[in-house]
Amino acid sequence: MRTVSDMLAFAVTGGMLHFELTATYEIFTAPQLDYRVQICGDGPVRLGKFTLEPDLPLDQLKRAHTVIVPAIADVDEPIDEALVEAVRNAHDEGARIVSLCTGAFVLAEAGLLDALRATTHWAHTDELARRYPRVEVDPDVLYVDNGQVLTSAGKAAAIDLSLHLIRGDHGTATANTAARRLVVPPHRDGGQAQFVLAPVPSDGGHPLTELFDWASKRLDQTLTVEDMARQANMSSRHLARLFKAVTGTTPLQWLHTQRIRRAQQLLEMTDDSVDQIAGASGMGTATTLRRHFHRTVGVPPDTYRRTFRPVGGR
Repeated sequence: MRTVSDMLAFAVTGGMLHFELTATYEIFTAPQLDYRVQICGDGPVRLGKFTLEPDLPLDQLKRAHTVIVPAIADVDEPIDEALVEAVRNAHDEGARIVSLCTGAFVLAEAGLLDALRATTHWAHTDELARRYPRVEVDPDVLYVDNGQVLTSAGKAAAIDLSLHLIRGDHGTATANTAARRLVVPPHRDGGQAQFVLAPVPSDGGHPLTELFDWASKRLDQTLTVEDMARQANMSSRHLARLFKAVTGTTPLQWLHTQRIRRAQQLLEMTDDSVDQIAGASGMGTATTLRRHFHRTVGVPPDTYRRTFRPVGGR
């Protein structure tokens, strides 16, 4: 177990999202923890409609034992060079570097993820992999712990990774206390799948738009690639090429993803049994649904329902 007595620093710059910063700041400043938390930035820093006055300038990150890089709002904007340099210097001084959501782009820009496995929000994993080909991007996990460098997926995963850090630094009992205070599950393993699956592409200007709509209304039926090709009035081979171009996957894998998404929606919003949901999503039997759902989402359907069911039910 680590001995925690030095500074835990948030590395902030303009254009970051405030949710991950404020949520994890509250976690690490809990009274039962002994982190000396500081916010480092060349301020004042504008975060959406809020303005933040940092405690210390960015170059003081090198004094920290842990540096947390919150999410950046727009991954297409140039990344603050001063932030990248300060994070890299802190890493060189031996600091543990942690990114939340799209903060992974900062770590990748600093070269800290080269030849390492990493993750970010599922909506940006393809761009992270394209821009930084030396990074082994894993889109299907909540967080990745490489020891000195850690990355997480979306907002909830940022909380999961924070509790993971506390568990390693202070032990399970302290992490469980922090989780109870937040009213969140005490432990979700980093290898668990990101719960939100990639949606149907929103751009309606491609030749598969009508087919997507047709198939989505028939998920409770048996559908084959030939059925979809016939509906789209094209050959199965041409359909496969179009699917790859538009969705990055095959027709059958796309169909499987839509069935899992339908099952997720029904688990969240209805009282239907797993058997009923299996039929409505085209999985056939509860056994088949449980097997594919666990393999794809990372937890059984019943666990998913308990986690994501709105308070009070439907």
